[in-house]
Amino acid sequence: MTTTPDSTRTVTLLGSTGSIGTQAVDILTRHRDRFTVTGLSAGGADPTLLARQAVALGVQAVAVADPDAAGAVLAELSRASADAGLRQLGIELLAGPDAAAELAGRGADVVLNGITGSVGLGPTLAALAAGSTLALANKESLVVGGRLVHRAQVRPGQIVPVDSEHSAVAQCLRGGARGEVTRLVLTASGGPFRGRTRAELAAVTPEQALAHPTWSMGPVVTVNSATLMNKGLELIEAHLLFDVPAADIQVVVHPQSVVHSMVEFADGSTIAQASPPDMRLPIALGLSWPDRLGDVATPCDWTRASSWTFEPLDEEVFGAVTLARAALAASATHPAVYNAANEECVAAFLEGRIGFLDIVSTVEAVLAAHEGTTPADVTLDAVHDAETWARARAREVLAAR
Repeated sequence: MTTTPDSTRTVTLLGSTGSIGTQAVDILTRHRDRFTVTGLSAGGADPTLLARQAVALGVQAVAVADPDAAGAVLAELSRASADAGLRQLGIELLAGPDAAAELAGRGADVVLNGITGSVGLGPTLAALAAGSTLALANKESLVVGGRLVHRAQVRPGQIVPVDSEHSAVAQCLRGGARGEVTRLVLTASGGPFRGRTRAELAAVTPEQALAHPTWSMGPVVTVNSATLMNKGLELIEAHLLFDVPAADIQVVVHPQSVVHSMVEFADGSTIAQASPPDMRLPIALGLSWPDRLGDVATPCDWTRASSWTFEPLDEEVFGAVTLARAALAASATHPAVYNAANEECVAAFLEGRIGFLDIVSTVEAVLAAHEGTTPADVTLDAVHDAETWARARAREVLAAR
């Protein structure tokens, strides 16, 4: 692992042009005394932004998943370097589907995985194998990889969660011993359709699903929040991260999104983590854990009157969390199927090919048809095979409708 002088940390940022990535760049830019960014990765859809980030942060290498975007990225790197008054480019370019994993495996002190989707699994495994601290915003790689991710860790505490809910749990767990924990409570905003009936959800459009009332996120995560599929993924992630049985993880609806999650202890006390909805806080903690950075997010204003409400999740209308529990109980590869089938359905919904309610019902049908793999038989190939099967099966179910 590389280390720079004066206790600064080297950082590789994966998914730098996405929602998590751009907020991470903001934090890293404002804390140059604490971090040296050595590499960035992105899909390649926005070569101009990627190049500007790379030059501004002075990185050594850039990875782009789409090999066809490599030329555009090189051109933009040259342009951004010239605009910054640099005579030589001096930035290595990696291109292709394995480029992010190669970059993640180079041993930075911290690898922040902000990639969306299960394609983040390879980079997650590479970062862990290299001994880097993994600041994990890519929940799908843990959900899909499960035991593979656990086996890839070379030291305890190597994964630091960046999802706001799991970051909150990690902070709350500092308030007691693990043996004193009785329950984790994950909060959900309820999304844009909180309180609606199934009949009212039948006509939901992609535009409506993308209008989240609290958070600004990418399209896939935003739709997942509308279906509550995101909360199902987070339940699986919480189980894997904190080794708490799924039965002891509760989901409650908290529309204000100020309490990000809670931990209940054996003596009846509950510790909650509260802050205004701003992803920069968990991102910063992921980068600096276990320390806290200053100048990250605006705290709650306790001088102003406000109300926080909590209500049970209607799992009859929003069945994704129930499905997540079933996937965890079924087999080692059912969570991978849960995620892959959902990704296929979200893409179809955003393209207008299926209805909103078809997303969760299709995932349910695919899960029911999956035979599963025992924990002892879980390999990377088995996970990839389960994902490939799930995507094909989801397309078959959708076509039949």
